[in-house]
Amino acid sequence: MTPRPPAFELAGVRHRYGARTVLAVPRLEIPRGETLGIIGPSGAGKSTLLRLLQGLERPSEGVIHVDGVPMARPLPLALARRITTVFQRPLMLDRTVRDNVLFGLQVRGRRDRGPAEPLLERLGLAHLAGARARRLSGGEVQRVALARAMAIEPDVLLLDEPAANLDPANVARVEAFIRDAQARGTTIVLVTHNTHEARRLAHRTMLLIEGAVVEIGATEALFASPAEARTRDFLAGELVY
Repeated sequence: MTPRPPAFELAGVRHRYGARTVLAVPRLEIPRGETLGIIGPSGAGKSTLLRLLQGLERPSEGVIHVDGVPMARPLPLALARRITTVFQRPLMLDRTVRDNVLFGLQVRGRRDRGPAEPLLERLGLAHLAGARARRLSGGEVQRVALARAMAIEPDVLLLDEPAANLDPANVARVEAFIRDAQARGTTIVLVTHNTHEARRLAHRTMLLIEGAVVEIGATEALFASPAEARTRDFLAGELVY
């Protein structure tokens, strides 16, 4: 049996806004089932990388393969629907929390409402199931967006600061939720400013600075014995931007 390709393969990827190069990734492979943590200062290109992986933007140069299919052409709809992103500032439909969680299933032609309640319960939101989603706090919206993403049981989950601005109890809920996705074999790309979060969740971690890959490696090795001076300085909080 021919092995399936990695979830993502990037080759010679560069992305520009005007004359400014915001991301340069010569080569990156993300195996299926891996959680890749992306760390770096603000403006490093982390969120840009997520947008490229989701297909919301096309790289200025290079190619991205998703499940062996180049993003240079439209991805098959069935494949595109297996990738979902939870943005740092998610948009909510002007509906109930429950309806927001079920929206992705409805788009895919599924009418079952069963997944909503257990997902909301696990994220501490069951009491808000009937509330209007647009009236929630920022932290509540983040958790609703995560429940909505996981309701469709994606193959790939792209997370942009999923636990930002959450209190410790809800950070623990979100991280437990992510671990459940890992246990199901979901491929996860986790963008975070919180290096402790990356260390707890990621199999590998990549440091981006000014759009460039400084270092990538097994998470515990990168944190315990970084090979690059800039990685050591970043982890020690000694870099100034």
